[in-house]
Amino acid sequence: MIQQGFGDQSLSHTQVLQWHTWFKTGRTSVDAGHTGRPTNCTTPETVAQIQEFIRQDRRQTICDIAEEVEVGCGTCQWVLTEELGMHHVAAKFVPRILTADQKQQRVVCTELRQLASDDEMFLSRVITGDESWVCGYDPETKRQSSQWKSPSPRPKKARQMKSNLKSMIITFFDIKGIVHKEFVPTGQTVNSGFYCEVLQRLCEKVRRHCSQLWREQTWLLHHDNAPSHTSVLTHQFLAKNKIAVIPQPPYSPDLAPCDFFLFQKMKLKLKGCWFDTKKEIQAESQRVLHTLTEKDFHEAFQKWRRRWDWCLHAGGNYFEGDGGQ
Repeated sequence: MIQQGFGDQSLSHTQVLQWHTWFKTGRTSVDAGHTGRPTNCTTPETVAQIQEFIRQDRRQTICDIAEEVEVGCGTCQWVLTEELGMHHVAAKFVPRILTADQKQQRVVCTELRQLASDDEMFLSRVITGDESWVCGYDPETKRQSSQWKSPSPRPKKARQMKSNLKSMIITFFDIKGIVHKEFVPTGQTVNSGFYCEVLQRLCEKVRRHCSQLWREQTWLLHHDNAPSHTSVLTHQFLAKNKIAVIPQPPYSPDLAPCDFFLFQKMKLKLKGCWFDTKKEIQAESQRVLHTLTEKDFHEAFQKWRRRWDWCLHAGGNYFEGDGGQ
């Protein structure tokens, strides 16, 4: 679009060419033949036309719309904000754009909420777990790097990336604290065979530290839908050991305590710290986990329960507010 100054108006390429033709034929004013004030561009037809362009593509710029409708950018912006009540916002990042079927699967929260209502000991019988990478260096957040300063130029820092040095941790915990944790050996992938070995070690910990749940076979396992968690081999192991599994909807880290609580808290405290070896990563990760109290774990399970309600109220969509943090 060609921007030509004419009062506070912005002219389209078509208007400029038209005026150029008029002046070549001897015309000396663009107002010739018009009397009174300029015509108001914000007619119902113009508003409707702008609204239609927005519906076709909501990522169009004000200048693009103004050129198509042949009004000034200022007029176009006024129509968008005042007449149509719109404002320009950036998209929110979510784990995935959910399909209708995936939203319906997230409403499994209805079943969990009912189980928790019928059995006040339900949450105390759940052991939840997952695996996650811990990096040798993870840049601190913008909030962590904030500092108080007198009026002066803002401090500067270079943009940094996560380091390639990392170690994977597998952790299981219940409403009281950590039940089992281990680090995946270097070069080992978490396949079905290895995961069944981890579950066997978890069973030993449950037998020793949660003896009543073990004797009564009333403990419940919760994990996500990673391939190693849902393989035939893993299902056979769970069936053989009579381990009941709580369903976890796909693409739902906001409904997994390991994701919204444990790993989030652990990694937040490790951000900005440098580690030179995997042993250092593992030692510091365990130290941070040991700082979590029984109260922290109890509150995490209560928050998990509240998130079921948030998910149901959102109709299976990712929820806003506290639930999205």
